[in-house]
Amino acid sequence: MSSVSTEQISGGRVAAAPATAAAPADTRLSPGKPGYRRMSLALFAAGVATFALLYSTQALLPAVSTGLGVTASQASWTVSAATGALALCVLPLSALSERFGRRTLMTASLAVAVALGLLVPFAPNLESLIALRAVQGAALAGLPASAMAFLAEEVRPKALVAAIGMFVAGNSIGGMSGRILTGWVAQLWGWRVALGVVGLLAVGCAAVFRALLPQARHFTPRPLSVAGLARTVRGHLSDPLLLRLYAIGALFMTVFGAVYTVIGYRLVAAPFSLPQGIVGSVFLVYLVGTVSSATAGRLVERLGRRGALYLGAGTTAAGLLLTLSDALAAVLLGLVLITAGFFTGHAVASSSVSRTARTGRAQASALYQSAYYLGSSAGGALGAAAFHAAGWGATVLLGLLAVAGVAAVTLYGTYAARD
Repeated sequence: MSSVSTEQISGGRVAAAPATAAAPADTRLSPGKPGYRRMSLALFAAGVATFALLYSTQALLPAVSTGLGVTASQASWTVSAATGALALCVLPLSALSERFGRRTLMTASLAVAVALGLLVPFAPNLESLIALRAVQGAALAGLPASAMAFLAEEVRPKALVAAIGMFVAGNSIGGMSGRILTGWVAQLWGWRVALGVVGLLAVGCAAVFRALLPQARHFTPRPLSVAGLARTVRGHLSDPLLLRLYAIGALFMTVFGAVYTVIGYRLVAAPFSLPQGIVGSVFLVYLVGTVSSATAGRLVERLGRRGALYLGAGTTAAGLLLTLSDALAAVLLGLVLITAGFFTGHAVASSSVSRTARTGRAQASALYQSAYYLGSSAGGALGAAAFHAAGWGATVLLGLLAVAGVAAVTLYGTYAARD
């Protein structure tokens, strides 16, 4: 459309009519726009590194128990300490991202976590291993909330679910590749070497992330203010929709943390008696999570957000019930369904937080991540304790109660929306 105004002739003079100012172009990223693919790949790599490091000991828990002479409940703290520390630190680090930038904080967090990942294999005992893992989890806290806020600021709203789905898909690939690598490496050379391999994988991901992530174009730094942070947090915690989303994230992750912390112990014992390498390969089912995360946007378009959450909860529950079987094929199918249901629910809930929060997006995402990883920490610890006390059936019961909680919270939201 031409910016030249029409001319009016009045009294022999030519006068220019006022031109209407054009609306500013939306320069945020979307599929097909320059930088969108680089951004997606960069955050995909960050997602891979995050889950590979955060859950690096999970598939190795039986080997850690044997190597250090500890129980399943004790070894599970090498996972729960990392996720718990992340949950506690994600909010304060998100506040730093408001001051210093999402890109800067993500880079620093990933660098520190990678460095610790190279030290973890040398921990001499369980106590030092748990301590290092806790510090590593705290370092990783700068990534998830900052990544969500970065996407909310730099990506057009219609493309946000798909963009966050790619980051979550990176999580699933990281969780899968880390567990498969550690399983086979541990079988050949021991669990310490396996942890070293995960550290090297994270080094490569960190390099890709830093090389590809574009500069932020829509970030405005804000001064650090404890009072301002407290007001923002109170505002988010007083929003009923955000509270429901936080609860959904925590409950979904309780299921996931419980199942994947304990499943290795079940599969190495009778009636399956699988070797460590095969147990690690079971985590190939994470590929299902990659697909379900990346397609969450299309699912929401068809079923709506609540419909997608109901589907995720139902799929997860069906998977839990299938894992009660003593047939390996049924257990594997159950893990596929649990993984698909979990990643669908997580992608929908996390993207809904970014869309719901109009201000303080980093803090809104940080609160979601805190709830999410507290759910992981609680699920891992409680799932291992339940398994130690009453076997796999007790772990499944814990998961079913959490899924019922997801359905109840979503149902309440459905009725609340009608008022």
